[in-house]
Amino acid sequence: MTTVAAYAAPAAKAPLERTTIERRPVGENDVLIEIKFAGICHSDIHQAREGWGEAMFPMVPGHEIAGIVTEAGPGVTKFAVGDRVGVGCMVDSCRECENCKAGLEQYCTQGNVGTYNALDKNGEPTYGGYSTHIVVDEAFTVRIPDGLALDEAAPLLCAGITTYSPLKHWNAGPGKKVAILGMGGLGHMGVKIAHALGAEVTVLSQSLRKKDDGLKLGADHYYATSDPKTFEELRGSFDLILSTVSAPLDLDAFLSLLRMDGAFVNVGAPEEPVSLNLFSVIGGRKTLAGSGIGGIQETQEMLDFCAEHGFGAEIELISAAEINEAYERVLSSDVRYRFVIDTATI
Repeated sequence: MTTVAAYAAPAAKAPLERTTIERRPVGENDVLIEIKFAGICHSDIHQAREGWGEAMFPMVPGHEIAGIVTEAGPGVTKFAVGDRVGVGCMVDSCRECENCKAGLEQYCTQGNVGTYNALDKNGEPTYGGYSTHIVVDEAFTVRIPDGLALDEAAPLLCAGITTYSPLKHWNAGPGKKVAILGMGGLGHMGVKIAHALGAEVTVLSQSLRKKDDGLKLGADHYYATSDPKTFEELRGSFDLILSTVSAPLDLDAFLSLLRMDGAFVNVGAPEEPVSLNLFSVIGGRKTLAGSGIGGIQETQEMLDFCAEHGFGAEIELISAAEINEAYERVLSSDVRYRFVIDTATI
């Protein structure tokens, strides 16, 4: 076991504080990664504050990890010491079910092993990226292309793949009208990716405060959902709406914005339940769906896609001492658009 520095929440809703954790020895197929940067995802806050239910403490959040391989197990074939790599939201799965064999490890029927707030196959708790090092099986590690800066690449391991996967699955591209609901950490990546895929992109945000940013990132149109005229003007407009918000929505209102056979896809996960009139989907053969991250192969595809198109995430780099302040700023939507921790400061 190796002792490394980390920032952890000692209990639900408690401020994160500097501590040490134990990392397992490097196994046959493992890589030891010196973490350089770790993104702060809203889901880190949901879990550290038990917004999604009971959690395990102490908790070291962080599933947007970018770093350098410093040791490789004897059976490792994909990576070598010095390689630039990333780790996302999961570090293992059963690898044997139909979904895993199809490269959809995120939908493992046995449940994938989360990068943190989970138990690994040995029954030990997993700890995430707010730390200096992590040991991960090479099968759940991806390569970060040279064209991506490590700090801007870190958020792609969640925010990037969480938006890329549904945009690809629901065929966002030329001739399709796509709306990105929410212009935050996930939403800004949705705009970039949908634009790069060739779709006509509209941002739906509470206000026009970030309109200039949205247009610069690739949006063709930008509307405020706080304006009732938006729902009148855009009725029946979209083939796909990708919702990245984690607050309860008036689903009936947003479903009215879809064309026939359109899809409203949720990647944000509110803590509270939402209501729905089923006639909102019946009257237009519409789809209300959800999507969770992406498999390992698709995550690598997403990273290569972003590198090919020359973009990473829009970030604000912070020190580890600023994590608790950053959490509060995320909750008040005061970040453009992803906080990334410089783990050298842990």
